[in-house]
Amino acid sequence: MTTPGPPAKPMRAQVEEYVVSLQSQIISALEAVDPGAPQFKRDSWVRTQGGRGESCVFACPADDPTIIHDTVLEKAGVNISVVHGVLPPAAIKQMRADHTSMPLPDRPDGLPFFAAGISLVIHPRNPHSPTVHANYRYFEITEPAERNQAVSEEPKVLAWWFGGGCDLTPSYLYEEDGVHFHSTLKAACDKHGSQLYPSFKKWCDEYFYIPHRSETRGIGGIFFDDLNEGPHARLLSPNSVDAAPRPTSPAEIFSFIQDLGNAFVPSYIPILQKRSVLPFTQLERRWQLLRRGRYVEFNLVYDRGTKFGLMTPGARIESILMSLPETARWEYMSELGQEEGTEEAKLIEALKMPREWV
Repeated sequence: MTTPGPPAKPMRAQVEEYVVSLQSQIISALEAVDPGAPQFKRDSWVRTQGGRGESCVFACPADDPTIIHDTVLEKAGVNISVVHGVLPPAAIKQMRADHTSMPLPDRPDGLPFFAAGISLVIHPRNPHSPTVHANYRYFEITEPAERNQAVSEEPKVLAWWFGGGCDLTPSYLYEEDGVHFHSTLKAACDKHGSQLYPSFKKWCDEYFYIPHRSETRGIGGIFFDDLNEGPHARLLSPNSVDAAPRPTSPAEIFSFIQDLGNAFVPSYIPILQKRSVLPFTQLERRWQLLRRGRYVEFNLVYDRGTKFGLMTPGARIESILMSLPETARWEYMSELGQEEGTEEAKLIEALKMPREWV
């Protein structure tokens, strides 16, 4: 008679363990690129309303503005959070608008939630080194606990889903970097179904679009949300005649998330190592700061995660705004990027007409 193994850990616990491990791996890889630079500052915190997190941020000392730093990174953050509590009605309304496939009930007292994830943004110093962003998360909405419910008893889950993505934002376009980045993400996606990369690549191009500039934030990658066992607006139904296989169970989707998370270091670190040693001019630095201004515009005006975070009670504002660069620039009617044949114009062309990289 076979002895049954231990019961599987709740998905909450599995995701928490993974994001803690992934955070450590990514920070180690980034610190290895520039071993002489200051290490990431690790800031562990506890959320009063429930949960915890660790914000790991890189920044050079700013006490003497006359010092010119030569570190590979200018500002970076690799954050994890594992939080729970009650979503107020305003946050539920925003979530319902963002997640139209999730039938969330109206509750005047709010709904209990659990969320765990990792979010990172890397802003290198060299204009030839691209900014990169990644975010992978798990979310649950549950029924309020009954008065006689045991503390150890798992709450009834009303809705659950995974979301995330990874995208590259260069100031100067290197074709081989775009191919390498997208190829690495595609290889991770293809292990779980052939329709995932093209669907989520297209979604990324659409999501990271700045309407008032008529251009994308960067050269894309993948973006997805609301991934669970149910029908998905961006994917063919598993029961469809033409459907390619895709992950549907919590375990299958979590495996997909892990492969994507594990693809971050090989997708980005080789690019950072190659570009961070290139010489650059003051004009190229100026262009980089202008492009960062576009990054700020998207994050503060359009990004769903930023909006939702700012609406959540007890939100850690410093961690939410970690994505913003240390320095950026806006110029009135700047001529940079307008002259045909320049490297700056080459980037603008790619941002106005997203391309297929693989």
